[in-house]
Amino acid sequence: MIVSVAETAAPAAHAAMPKPSLVGRTRSGLAEALNEIGVPEKERRMRVGQLWNWIYHYGVRDFAAMTTIGKGLRAALAERFSLDLPEVTAEQVSTDGTRKWLIRMAPTGPRDRGAEIECVYIPEMDRGTLCVSSQVGCTLTCTFCHTGTQRLVRNLTTEEIVAQLMVARDRLGDFPNRSAPDGAFVPNDGGRFVSNIVFMGMGEPLYNFDGVRDAIEVITDNEGLSLGRRRITVSTSGVVPQIGPLGAEMGTMLAISLHAVRDELRNELVPLNRKYPIAELLEACRSYPGLSNAKRITFEYVMLKGVNDSDAEARELVRLLKGIPAKINLIPFNPWPGTRYECSDWDRIERFSEIVFRAGYASPVRTPRGRDILAACGQLKSETEKLSARARLMLDQDETAAAAQAAH
Repeated sequence: MIVSVAETAAPAAHAAMPKPSLVGRTRSGLAEALNEIGVPEKERRMRVGQLWNWIYHYGVRDFAAMTTIGKGLRAALAERFSLDLPEVTAEQVSTDGTRKWLIRMAPTGPRDRGAEIECVYIPEMDRGTLCVSSQVGCTLTCTFCHTGTQRLVRNLTTEEIVAQLMVARDRLGDFPNRSAPDGAFVPNDGGRFVSNIVFMGMGEPLYNFDGVRDAIEVITDNEGLSLGRRRITVSTSGVVPQIGPLGAEMGTMLAISLHAVRDELRNELVPLNRKYPIAELLEACRSYPGLSNAKRITFEYVMLKGVNDSDAEARELVRLLKGIPAKINLIPFNPWPGTRYECSDWDRIERFSEIVFRAGYASPVRTPRGRDILAACGQLKSETEKLSARARLMLDQDETAAAAQAAH
């Protein structure tokens, strides 16, 4: 069930634009904001540090709470800017604790409703993982992926990527002096609720390279959100030219959405393979900066019944990855409305995993999470769009009826 937490009807065409938010901005972005309100250049670095601490360490939502900043500057900031987070328009909580949010970004113009994306929080005993999106929709058309059925609208900005983590920490009570909601995973080692981030939500991260890179700079800054780079994984469907720069400029963990061991099949499942076939992709992986047994690449392999789950394909997978420090994530397919694929039988998945494991590779089978809350990527957005469409239709019908009554 989708719990709507915001009005679904479109806003008035001429509604006032909200003040720009400082949440999600880089240090240089905060400096630009201070410049706009006339803060002298020699003072900006100190003020940026103060804003950074209040926004990213404490997660404050009101300039008045920034007690280390003078009242005059606080008033000037509040007049020109806000500390608003994107709007959560729908929220689902699974029986296993997984939380899924549909997040509406601030509008970019008077007739813009604001782009909507998905963000998922997965609590586990030893970690809390946040799955974030990098695009609105997706530029790729992977046939097993629900998001692949949704057209690409645009890249998310750096601020919009960072804001997903801010929304999650805000709703989980994951800032200092905030309480956690009932049912939330509570770390027992003094850690944070969100301890890991995976760029595995909507979109292809390496087609939004600059936005993702700058967001990671904000997220890993030790004076703010302070997540280690090895706790961040960027997943790609195989944008080969950007894999090396990803390692050199971001230093994160790498995940590859492989899903097939033959070009013919991968061309179908992951059409990007026609541009960057398996051999080129694996060569880029072998030269990934910092690659070692301590920094292995994760290869994601969705298990599709009768498509890519044979013993022969398991053995070929082992052969292809020879010499690459790797972990192989076997993912039971999560069906979504309209798909032609089915999940492999459990005994077939276990047999596939056994072959890979005996060859010396860790091959965990990812435990399906949140299946009761439309866990397939893109489903919450699609279902909410249907609700929004119905709401707009009802609004149009009400306006038509009112106009007809007025005419009489």
